Amino acid sequence: MAANYWASTQRRHWLFSREKLADIREGLREKDKVAHSQFPLPDQRLLNIYFNQQLIKLGKRMSTRQQAIATAQVYLKRFYTKNEIRQTSPYLVLTTAFYLACKMEECPQHIRFVVGEARGLWPEFITPDVAKLGECEFALISELSSQLIVHHPYRTLSELQTELSLTSDEIALAWSVINDHYLTDLPLLHPPHVIAIMAIIVAVMLAALSDKTGSGPPPKIQKLVGWLAESEVDIKAVIECTQELVSLYEVWEQYSEKSCKELLGRMVKSKNLDK
Repeated sequence: MAANYWASTQRRHWLFSREKLADIREGLREKDKVAHSQFPLPDQRLLNIYFNQQLIKLGKRMSTRQQAIATAQVYLKRFYTKNEIRQTSPYLVLTTAFYLACKMEECPQHIRFVVGEARGLWPEFITPDVAKLGECEFALISELSSQLIVHHPYRTLSELQTELSLTSDEIALAWSVINDHYLTDLPLLHPPHVIAIMAIIVAVMLAALSDKTGSGPPPKIQKLVGWLAESEVDIKAVIECTQELVSLYEVWEQYSEKSCKELLGRMVKSKNLDK
């Protein structure tokens, strides 16, 4: 079951249409309009960038594998389809998602070590009480309905690299694109194999642009187009994924870590004062 995406809980319970996802988020906002107006937060994509960077910082302090960080990002996205961020302690949720993802990806970290490193990064938001993280872990597992196995695009990339004769540079580029897609809603909208194929296309195109010789499309692109035409891949979905990624890179130009940190900090500190 764990190895079969098509029979997985990810496919059955954690893929949404774009319209459904928008409705879910609007419903969460409607539940607490006051908090939403009192504590404005950055665009969702900018928050995604911020959370990704914080997870990477935490992961680097503990030499954690990329797949565990990716799983933590998916857990965060799923959790926040059921909870309004203003009603949570986002740094605690982020730390807990990381801790749980490390367990699931078979690179577990001791709870005291995780709390200690998280406090090193966000001392004003993480308490030394490890019980808080333990409580949050149970809450996170409950909100995710104990559906914790995540299928990632990395596997499809690995399976296709020989078939599509990908070079090491193209594989590295595709891997980077897959990493970036976690900063968008794509993990909640499309299957991992679609994401992987989008990443391969982007990587091959970028590699071809940097090594342009002669006229007409390079043979590698011709081969990829032919492979896509013969496959059963949803081309429309691949195009949508590409557009979403381009949109992310455009929004990224507006990103300010300082601004995101200040807005989140103001929200969390105000919640603490109200307790």
